[in-house]
Amino acid sequence: MPPQASAGSDNFGTKHILHSNASSLVDWHVSGEGEKSRFAYEPEILDPNLAAEIGNIDLFLAGPPCQGHSNLNNKTRREDPRNLLYVTAVALGVGLRAKSIVIENVPEVVNDKSDVVNIAKALLKAAGYAWIDSGVLAADHMGGAQTRKRYFLVASRVSEPVAELSIKDVAKGLKHAARPLSWAIGDLLSDPSQEPKTGIMDTTPMLSADNMTRIHHLFDNDLYDLPNEVRPDCHKDGHTYPSVYGRLWWDKPSQTITTGFLTPGRGRYVHPLRPRVITPHEAARIQSFPDTFSFVVDAANPPSRTGLQKWIGDAVPPLLGYAATLPLMVRM
Repeated sequence: MPPQASAGSDNFGTKHILHSNASSLVDWHVSGEGEKSRFAYEPEILDPNLAAEIGNIDLFLAGPPCQGHSNLNNKTRREDPRNLLYVTAVALGVGLRAKSIVIENVPEVVNDKSDVVNIAKALLKAAGYAWIDSGVLAADHMGGAQTRKRYFLVASRVSEPVAELSIKDVAKGLKHAARPLSWAIGDLLSDPSQEPKTGIMDTTPMLSADNMTRIHHLFDNDLYDLPNEVRPDCHKDGHTYPSVYGRLWWDKPSQTITTGFLTPGRGRYVHPLRPRVITPHEAARIQSFPDTFSFVVDAANPPSRTGLQKWIGDAVPPLLGYAATLPLMVRM
């Protein structure tokens, strides 16, 4: 990502912003395999800015690339070299001597052929993390308007909590029926005088004539799935993902928002009531971001649409991030 990818600094007052490959930030080596994995030596933080923070980190959060684990990846599924960045994230957290660690990924990460999850758990245990837990949290099971699931691995150096609380307990305690898309973005259409809106957050890219024809076909025929004969050749007859070029339902949760939400050929991203794809503002709402969250780093240099898609589509929904950290809050 370009330097503008530091949007978090405007929201969280980030102290250090590093545009470096994670592998260049820490030196580590693993001996043993699976549940017998150990760091051969304590991971060494190589960046001086990070090294100055060793022992001062209460909570380390990481979201290693998930594409190698995703079921949407037909080429390198489970065997992508980026998958080992999951273990690199553990090495960073351990090297920083963080009190608590949270690592997020897609649920399919547990099927990785390198067994990164079990390796990570073994490394954390050997490094002195007294409490380790893991599990899947689903946005639509906690009142979200999106069918997004994420796998969280959490660890704490504190063995005696104020109260015992697991990820499973959190999922049960926050259980709530899924909300429809209209709940998340309905008010953005409530005032016709405000349309058409301007600004990159509230507009969509100009689509090709072919894609507009496909979208109008959905609306003209009151359809939500594009018929085979209207699809491009690459998505006809046995296509793997029938949701592509699809229209979202107003009274159901959205499908998982990905980095392709501005492109109808990347998923079910056509607005239920308007002949267009959803806007970045709508995608952020679906992801549970509040409107107060700033996706602009420099007002004089606004992010590109590509940047917004990356930030919003790759983000952990705040709803899930909040839930995943709750078990650790009682241990701090």
